[in-house]
Parts: sequence; C-alpha cells; structure tokens
Amino acid sequence: MDSDRTARDPRRMAGAVRALAMDAVNRAKSGHPGLPLGAADIATVLYSRFLKFDAAHPDWPDRDRFVLSAGHGSMLVYALAYLTGYEAMTIEEIRRFRRLGSKTPGHPEHDLSIGVEATTGPLGQGFGMAVGMALAERMQRERFGADLVDHYTYVLAGDGCLMEGVSYESAALAGHLNLDRLIVFFDDNGISIDGPTSLATSENQKGRFEACGWHWQAVDGHDPEMIAEAIALARKTDRPSIIACKTVIGLGLPGKAGTAAAHGQTPTDAEVAGARVALDWPYGAFEIPDDILAAWRDVGRRGAGARQEWRERLQRAEAGRRDRFQAALAGELPDYRAALLACKERLAGAQAEEPTRKSSKTVMEALAPVIPELIGGSADLTSSNLSRPDGLPELSRDNFAGRYIHFGIREHAMAAVTNGIALHKGFLPYCATFLCFADYCRPALRLSALMGQKVIFVLTHDTITQGQDGPTHQPVEHFAMLRATPNLLFMRPADGVEVAECWELALQARDQPVALIMTREAVPPVRKQGGAENRCRRGAYVLHEAIGPARVTLLATGSEVWVAAGARQLLEARGIATRLVSMPCLELFDRQPEEFRRAILDAGTLLVSVEAATTYGWERYVGPDGLIIGLPGFGASGRPEELMEHFGITPEAVAAAVVARLENA
Repeated sequence: MDSDRTARDPRRMAGAVRALAMDAVNRAKSGHPGLPLGAADIATVLYSRFLKFDAAHPDWPDRDRFVLSAGHGSMLVYALAYLTGYEAMTIEEIRRFRRLGSKTPGHPEHDLSIGVEATTGPLGQGFGMAVGMALAERMQRERFGADLVDHYTYVLAGDGCLMEGVSYESAALAGHLNLDRLIVFFDDNGISIDGPTSLATSENQKGRFEACGWHWQAVDGHDPEMIAEAIALARKTDRPSIIACKTVIGLGLPGKAGTAAAHGQTPTDAEVAGARVALDWPYGAFEIPDDILAAWRDVGRRGAGARQEWRERLQRAEAGRRDRFQAALAGELPDYRAALLACKERLAGAQAEEPTRKSSKTVMEALAPVIPELIGGSADLTSSNLSRPDGLPELSRDNFAGRYIHFGIREHAMAAVTNGIALHKGFLPYCATFLCFADYCRPALRLSALMGQKVIFVLTHDTITQGQDGPTHQPVEHFAMLRATPNLLFMRPADGVEVAECWELALQARDQPVALIMTREAVPPVRKQGGAENRCRRGAYVLHEAIGPARVTLLATGSEVWVAAGARQLLEARGIATRLVSMPCLELFDRQPEEFRRAILDAGTLLVSVEAATTYGWERYVGPDGLIIGLPGFGASGRPEELMEHFGITPEAVAAAVVARLENA
C-alpha cells in the first residue's frame, strides 16, 4: 500500500512529465523545455483528479477538453498522452519529437488520437478556440440535455497568450456570455523570450479579468493541493474562471530555471543530468518506472466507467433526440436540397439587380429552417453583411438555444471562437465581416485551413465598389492573400444563382473552410436558369460561347462577370468572336483534369482576366501572352461607378483594351 501511495505521489507523477519533456527536447536539440518543466504540476493535478476523459476512446463526445494555448510547450501534452495510455502515442513517438512524420511536431497539431484538441502555437489562438468549445458545449447542452452534454473546457495559457489581443477579445466575450464551464490556467512564470515580462507589461491581470466578468484565483503552481482546491472552486462558480498559477519556468534546469534561457534553449546533457538531481529523478533517459507508469495508466482508464454510463444514457434517450445528436456530431446535415433548389429557382427568376450579399441572405433564410445546426454571427456588421436570416433567434447568456451570435467588434476572436465551435463538433458554424477585415481574422482563418475545419466565412463589401469609404475599406489585395492560403476555398459568385451554387458547395465541403465573397453593390443577373446542376462545382464554366471561331476568352469573377458580359457584346458587335468564362473558384478549377482546364483556357484565343482587385496570380491562367485587367494598387474614395471607370473596369474599357491588344499583336 505504501508503494501505491508513493507511485501516486503527484510530485513523482509530475516528475515523469518533466523527464520525458526534457529528454525529448534534449534528443531533438530543439524545442521549448521551460513550460513543461514549469507547468507539470498543474497538468498532473488536472489530469489525475479532474479531467474527464478515456484514453482508450479519445473522441468520446462528452469528454472534457484540454487546450494547450501556449503550444510551444507541446511536450507537455505529448508526455501526458503517452503516460495516460493513448494508443497512438508511443515512447518511440516521444523519442521522435520534432521529426518529420512523427506524431510529436514542434507545436501541437489537431489530432484526437493523441488528445490534441486544437492546433496551437500562435499565442492566444488556443484561448479563443477554447471559448468556442465552451460555447458549443453550452449550446449543445441546451439542445440535447445535460444527460448527454456535460463537460468542461480547460486551457493552459501563458503570459504571451494573455498579451495577445485575441485573448482580450475572447475573454470579454466569454465573460459577457457567462461561460461557466470554461477554466483557464494562467502559467504565471513572469518570463518571455526577451526576459522578464516586466520589460513590456505591468498589467493588473486580476483587475482585467474581473472587469470582464471572470472569477479569479491565484495559487502556487507547484503546490498540488492548492491547485486542486482552486480547480474544485472554479468548477462551482457561475462564471468563467481563471487560476493564476505562479510557476518557475524550466524548474530544475541548472542556471536556467526562472530565466528566459529556459524558454526555448535546448538543455545540454550536463543540464539534463543536473535537472535529474534537482528534481529527484534518478532514472535514465526516457525511462519511466513501472509503478509510476501504472499510476498514470490508471488515470487514463479512470474515465472508462463514466463513458460507459454516458453510452447507456445515450442508448436510453428518445430515438429522435439520439439520432439528431449523433448526426450533428458526425456533421451529417439534414436534406436541404429541395429548399436550396427552390431558392435557386426564385433567384434565377428575379430580374432586378441586387447585391450578392442580399442573395446570400435569401439562401441562408432558405437553409436555416432545415439545417438547425447552422449557427453563426457577425462582428457588429449584421445589417451590412446581411448575415442574420430573418427569424433566426439571438444567442445570449439567457438563451443558449439561440443561433445568431453577436460577436461584437472582435473579428479575431470571432474567427477563433468559430474554429472552437467547429472543433467541438455538433454545429455548422459561420461568421461574417467585411472582406477587408479578413486581415483581423487572418491568424485564426489560417488555422481553420491548417486544421481542416469546416467553417464558413461570409465576407462582404468585396472590392473598390465599397466606394466612398475609400481604400481603407477596399480589399483589393485580399483576393490573392486568401487564394494563396492552402486548403481554403475562395468563392466569388457573380449573381444570385451562383450564390446559391456556392453555398451548396460550402455545405458539401469536407475538411476545409470556405470563404464566400459577396458584393456590397447591386449586380445584374447573369444566369437566368436554375436547375439542379451546379455549374460552379468545377470552379469555372463557359457562360457564353463565341459566335463563330473564338478569338478571345474573357475570364471573370464575381461582380466583374457582368462587366465582361458587356465587353463581350461590344466585341461581338465588332466581329470579334468572344467567349465568356465565369470563374467563381480558382481552387476548384485547379483540381480539375488537365483536359477540362485546357478546354476552358483555350490557348488558341487571347486570354483576358477581368477582376477589380490586384492582378497578382492571374498570369497562371492567361499565360505570358494574355491580358490582365485589374488594379495597379490601392483603390480610392469615390462613387462606385466613378471608381470602375477611373480604373478601367467597365465594358467599354475592357473591350477597348482587348481591341488594342489584338491590333498590336
């Protein structure tokens, strides 16, 4: 019995975490030993006494979530995964830390098989995603009941996470919504890469979080009982909670503990040996004594009973509720095809010009009643983005059954929180802002793509036709930025029919986010026929064939399709046979077979791109002898029609440019 108690000594269990972390960093000659050595006591108490999980079933829907926002300390979660018995995390993977193809990359990458809930590393992102997970838990509990949804979200964040602006935005939203199942551990070691945090901040974190409506506690981060008491109290509060844990970064490293050198400098063999003495860990590299490993494996199995009880409750649940719950978690949407097709037919029959953002709202109003999992919101631009379908109830701290989230002017948090909702599973999340403000969303949007999460970004006011607001609000370079992002679909529909088709493609997308790009200004309809065929599916299609052997192929996207259509009419009137291709999604087009792409990009014609944005990237499609019509730089303030004429993006200007090129060829 004494040996059992010794094995379960939290300090010895934490010692195993520290040892694996420093051995892996030392072997890799690269990494960040400081956080795992400093925060091991926090993680040990959390995992061994509070965290609800079953290492044998990492994707259990009602598990507690643990997010390492300070992702540079990745060896903390890898060590915990190995010790608690995640099958996919072997000691060999620990030895292969930071090696190509290993399950132990330098910063955690979303992988439930080893307990990594989110990709982190860019500081503060994990904080924001955890807010999204906590919000998703609360929304799902409201819909399906606490017998099926009843878990906490825990976060380990460092000084750097709290300095990042996304943590301010996310914390304010979490406090406003009163997310009482969210508990943050602040690894308060007072050290950053440059040195003491006092070099750059003297902020009162307690005052800050209390002002946001959080519950605050401060403890010794190396005292297991204090940590445990704080967690127990945090779980009882009616607010989000933060526990400031005073720790020593790089605890045990000779000459480096408590200094900036512990953050990211690889410990030498001598320093590792010294740390073993300081930490009373008399074992070899990557060696975990059987009794300590057994104690940790018991921790990994502890949740098996709770999971089985949950499964029994799920089986006893009313069949309709159970089926809806499981379908939502699996991302299986109800059959929306009839509603979408009827909407598409209505849009095809419309004769009036309208902004594609308005068409998008029309589509969302058709989808929302049949897809209850569709939830989202805007960063204080609802009436501009037209992102709230009529009748969609608002979410608030008093109504988590609501489906529309007022994110406030917090674009960065909005995108991070939406990622967290997607990661949690159970919803189809979207968020909306001006395309220009995708800059504010960018770090989180990039992680959406990196993690392969199905998030829909509705980005409106898409070019210089933003008009008199001027170049600060005209997103001319954002087209190229988003198209350059791997695993992101950038869709820019030309009219209402294409909007419906692009929404359909967004709903069907798997393991990637979609950016739906909408106009502020009204555009004429270019598609007068509906039908079940989705012509946008391949990224590009011939909207109008040439009358006779084609000499010119016009390539256009979004609001410039009607401009190119007008130019085609002028060219045809001059006897210049011209094809018009609508290219709503270059990424989908690039995936098509070469034969299809060659047929669209007819090399026997003059290829001309028309887009009211910077011209970067179009040379891939028009070739060295083609013509690229776009913007040479930023826009300007003026009426939309003035700007289009000024920058030469009108039917007349496009036709004239084509004629000039043909005459000079």
